[in-house]
Amino acid sequence: MSRIPRIVILGAGYGGIVTAIRLQKELNYNEADVTLVNKHDYHYITTHLHMPAAGTDDPQNARVNILKLIDEFKIDFVKSTVVQIRPQEKKVILEDGTLSYDYLVIALGGEPETFGIPGLKEHAHFIRSINSVRLIREHIEYQFAKFKKEPHRKDYLTFVVGGAGFTGIEFIGELADRIPKLCRTFDVDPGLVKIYNVEAAPTALPGFDPELVQYAMEVLQKKGVTFKIGTAIKECAPDGITLADGEQIKSSTVVWTGGIRGNRLVEEAGFDAMRGRVKVDPNLRVPGHDDVFIVGDSSIVMNEEGRPYPPTAQMAIQQAEVLASNLVASIRGTPLKEFKYESKGTVASLGKGEAIGVAFNRKFKGNSAAMLKKIIDLRYLYIIGGIPLVLRKGHF
Repeated sequence: MSRIPRIVILGAGYGGIVTAIRLQKELNYNEADVTLVNKHDYHYITTHLHMPAAGTDDPQNARVNILKLIDEFKIDFVKSTVVQIRPQEKKVILEDGTLSYDYLVIALGGEPETFGIPGLKEHAHFIRSINSVRLIREHIEYQFAKFKKEPHRKDYLTFVVGGAGFTGIEFIGELADRIPKLCRTFDVDPGLVKIYNVEAAPTALPGFDPELVQYAMEVLQKKGVTFKIGTAIKECAPDGITLADGEQIKSSTVVWTGGIRGNRLVEEAGFDAMRGRVKVDPNLRVPGHDDVFIVGDSSIVMNEEGRPYPPTAQMAIQQAEVLASNLVASIRGTPLKEFKYESKGTVASLGKGEAIGVAFNRKFKGNSAAMLKKIIDLRYLYIIGGIPLVLRKGHF
């Protein structure tokens, strides 16, 4: 190419922001024009959202201004919403303009997967963004305030969380910690509050170490959580849920954390996708499109057993590091790297001072796991913003 190649990155989640940060370090001056597109002017730390959703942390602590993370002399930031991807024309349509690209990075994140359960989309809450968790937090507090006016409405104090994966379990842990304070604030008998966790799979935290899963459930049960494992939600209505076995739980608050699918724009672009996710090649490219890369929730990477890795933050960060290297290699005409996922361990929070985890071929639980979780969080802050961001956002 005689002109400077154009790289467009869609989305500033884990995959997008780390790709941009790595590119600004690895590219030489005027080697490429890099544009980062995001609908907000901030990056939010998805793995922190369960805390502000429950009201145990300020939503501001989960967000970081994008312009504090990128070098504006090296990365152009465009605050806009992506409307359409046109790979045949090498264009991206935004709500307020059009961008052309030579290389495209799709890191738009996923969308809630409701598995066709009637009423979930309309009546449940989703932990998906800063604004959605603000709404959940305020909604929960409002239920306590309403109960004081209508003390016969026990459904105001009944909270249902659909899904016992990481987000669901971590949110329940924080919510269970928050309830006693809300009861004191609104002078409500804690015995009237019910928290249900409903999971269709035969176990909570599917795929996690069974011993640690048992520990997690016991910790949360002591905090007042009632588990309904191996039970699917059949329908969600304004007044609660109906389970597959016919049981009804009356509740004014249903929070769905039961699954993520890829972004619909990926399907609409004409790529070969399953539930909005594309099985990328070893270099993280879309098969048949050497100029389009996908990372994060909209990508599928298979493990050695032929099953897809779960789309975690850890996965997206590792993908972004390889992707940035491959973009530089594409521009310079050097060989691309193959992506190999390497699990650094997994930790799930259970509320204040409690967690479970597997790392360094060891099991962790209780306070030691909670400390490990904190170290992982600080490490990510360091990756994207160095020591200044760790000092500003780190919870010490």
